[in-house]
Amino acid sequence: MDQSKLKPPIGAKHKKKRVGCGDGSGHGTFSGAGCKGQKSRAGKDLRPGFEGGQLPIIKRLPWTRGFTNVAKVYYSPINVSDLKLFDANSEVGPESLVEAGLLKSASEPIKILGNGELDRPLTVKANKFSQSAKTKIEAAGGKVEEI
Repeated sequence: MDQSKLKPPIGAKHKKKRVGCGDGSGHGTFSGAGCKGQKSRAGKDLRPGFEGGQLPIIKRLPWTRGFTNVAKVYYSPINVSDLKLFDANSEVGPESLVEAGLLKSASEPIKILGNGELDRPLTVKANKFSQSAKTKIEAAGGKVEEI
């Protein structure tokens, strides 16, 4: 192979764009910047979202930043230490938690968290349990039931 015959593949090299060099450059009288106006002047550095001095929509509607996941389920957290309110061998469900004042509504999904200790056997019914809460309830002699 002769090194003097090496050349880059077609399309790999481009001619430099000679802007502002007149009509002969191939970029016309206005050098690709259009005719008149703020964006045709030198030093045209407009940030994204700039609306010509008008208050931008991102500032007019600040609550529209990001999005809301409509499929997200919000659980009401109940700690294992809160279950000490109930008598031994009783059944703890959404209705009994509302009566005890630990929950606003029985229709809310509940998650039992493992903060605190439990010293009595209970049958606990909830939508979700943390792993530590399950082990603490079962270690106290109770049962865990997912609704």
